[in-house]
Amino acid sequence: MILEQPTTEADRSPFLAREKPVCNESLLRRARGLGRFRVAIAQAAAPLPLIATRQAMEADLVEPVLVGDRDAILAAAAEVDWDVSGIEIINGEGEEGAAVAAFAAARAGHVDAVMKGHLHSDVLMRVAIDRDRGIRGGQRFVHVFHLTVPGSDKPLLISDAAVNVVPDMATRQQSIRVVADMLAKLGIARPRIAILSATETPMASMASSIEARQLADWAVEAVPQADVRGPYALDLILSSDAVKVKELKDDPVAGRADGIIVPDIVSGNALFKALVYVRGACAAGVVIGGKVPVMLTSRADPPEARLASFALAAIAARAQTAQ
Repeated sequence: MILEQPTTEADRSPFLAREKPVCNESLLRRARGLGRFRVAIAQAAAPLPLIATRQAMEADLVEPVLVGDRDAILAAAAEVDWDVSGIEIINGEGEEGAAVAAFAAARAGHVDAVMKGHLHSDVLMRVAIDRDRGIRGGQRFVHVFHLTVPGSDKPLLISDAAVNVVPDMATRQQSIRVVADMLAKLGIARPRIAILSATETPMASMASSIEARQLADWAVEAVPQADVRGPYALDLILSSDAVKVKELKDDPVAGRADGIIVPDIVSGNALFKALVYVRGACAAGVVIGGKVPVMLTSRADPPEARLASFALAAIAARAQTAQ
């Protein structure tokens, strides 16, 4: 038997952040102010989803519904020393069965959101988009990350870094709408949204730069409640110093964006993970576009990110209910 050796400081990359992520308190306060919401935990029979759910209950965010094999859920709950005798359990056999049962509860109005438990994301989302068994609501599914860094309440939203591999123009238009609406729900009166490329000048040889300008032009009339600009390289999205050097000081978005629309999943995934691992950001993620929000938590997510995802889903769920 080979035992895994603990990571030492010498093994640790010097590029990784030393700070632990912190679940943003203003995000939690905003979510708590909306009251508890009901969440189906699909395939709940594992320590990580149960611990995250218990923390969300203790934070006064959720009323959980545990979905999966009842005996396995009870055994996993005993393993983490949690008495779940007063919590509803819905039976669902296997990964797909648990996903089907969770989304059936959502379609019936029994829960306000669904969280991924101990199952694969592709299984959960395959059921979510199924016309008969899922939660399709007439809009495209897009994923949004909400990131904050220690010591700051300012959020940065990134879409789409987890669901759409190469989103077409219509999907990115939906992402812009979703990000603008979410930022408004977070208290930002006029959101500033940047469209990512590798240049601020549209170039025929770089499709993402041409598409970014087309999206920005489209948003002028389609999303009038936000300032949407692009294309931008990342330095012009985040750095006021870069804005000064490149003489874009009159641009309302450059250097101070609240949200970023990425051209594909590779750039979005790399960007959000860089902010998490290099900057120590706390990343909350939620899929929008169905009848209820879906949380695609990862085994690598720290407890702080899972709690933040519950809070973000609560805000998204209440926003959908109000529509």
